[in-house]
Amino acid sequence: MKTKGLITKVILLVSFVSLFNDISSEMLYPVMPIFLRSIGFSIALIGILEGVAEATAGISKGYFGQYSDRIGRRVPFIQLGYLLSALAKPLMIVFINPIWIFLARTTDRLGKGIRVSARDALLSDETTKENKGKVFGFHRAFDTIGACIGPIFALLYLWKWPGHYKMLFIIAFIPGLVSMLLTLFLKEKRNQMKSAGGKGFFSYLGYWKTASNEFKLMVIGLLFSALMNSSDAFLLLALKAVGYNDVYMIGFYIFYNLAFALLAFPAGILADKIGLRTILIIGLVIFAIVYGLMGFAHGIVGFVLIFLFYGFYAASTEGISKAWITNIAEKGETATALGFYNSLLSIATMLSSSLAGLIWAGFGMKAMFLVSAVGALIAAVYLSLIPLRKMSRV
Repeated sequence: MKTKGLITKVILLVSFVSLFNDISSEMLYPVMPIFLRSIGFSIALIGILEGVAEATAGISKGYFGQYSDRIGRRVPFIQLGYLLSALAKPLMIVFINPIWIFLARTTDRLGKGIRVSARDALLSDETTKENKGKVFGFHRAFDTIGACIGPIFALLYLWKWPGHYKMLFIIAFIPGLVSMLLTLFLKEKRNQMKSAGGKGFFSYLGYWKTASNEFKLMVIGLLFSALMNSSDAFLLLALKAVGYNDVYMIGFYIFYNLAFALLAFPAGILADKIGLRTILIIGLVIFAIVYGLMGFAHGIVGFVLIFLFYGFYAASTEGISKAWITNIAEKGETATALGFYNSLLSIATMLSSSLAGLIWAGFGMKAMFLVSAVGALIAAVYLSLIPLRKMSRV
């Protein structure tokens, strides 16, 4: 039975699952490139590895999202996804052969692709349209707290034992294992509605034909804003460009995640009151301001404010966009809608970082940030003009 306005046991459990998984993943995020370089990977090979891994995650989000709707189940996808991600981390240090590393890293990302759409659909199933912002904000808060704890632990570990990367992979397995074990307490909802989706690996793309006009218009706007965005690594590179060292870079990254975590739940509550779309548009405007100022900031106070507001941007867009999608998707097609969006979002994210890199290389850092800022404003205006269906709670 749904409990209107409350965080249910299932929502709380899924949030803790995400927290421990992100502790595991983010513990390795700062050291992954360094570790790969230490075992002989070139910069080009690292780029190919990450590209293949993210492409695997992106495409599989669509397929397994539709699969979840087709059989009317969520929990098996969540359990298998977190299991694969947990096992993949220690496997990366078993052999240093590039093929094995590719297999292990891709398995990690495949785990994410299997679970994410079903997990978000389960969160949607547990609440009402009036409380979607709150629920997805609550989950994002826990998820991002893990993204704070992981890098902090890695920083302390490497300060004490510099260069001992392999042991960190083993330690990262522990919170990953906890995350996977917690999924065993999830129970499948009875009488879950099934959809009649196709069975081909790319059949989820056919959802575009049957989706509502609101979904189509919204996805176009969100994908354009993603294309105008870039990897957070560019923000850290901007710090490096003005003279900050690696400790400051990691410190600002942790600060951003902390701001994101603290603001995600309040942003979700506010979105339920004044509208999901309204908060998302405000987030895009803040993004434009942050990126517009990033190329000109120098003092530490300025960067603190920039990363604080960047945390609010993330809090007001990531979970909110999922809440919007689940509010307009037809019952029984929630995971398919999420998977369709997540799949194309992964592609847009990869393209955006390539585009940002080209602009930076060709026209400089300031030009890259300004182009992204203008693009975000265009996306905000576009989304504000989308006609909404009555009772869509956005």
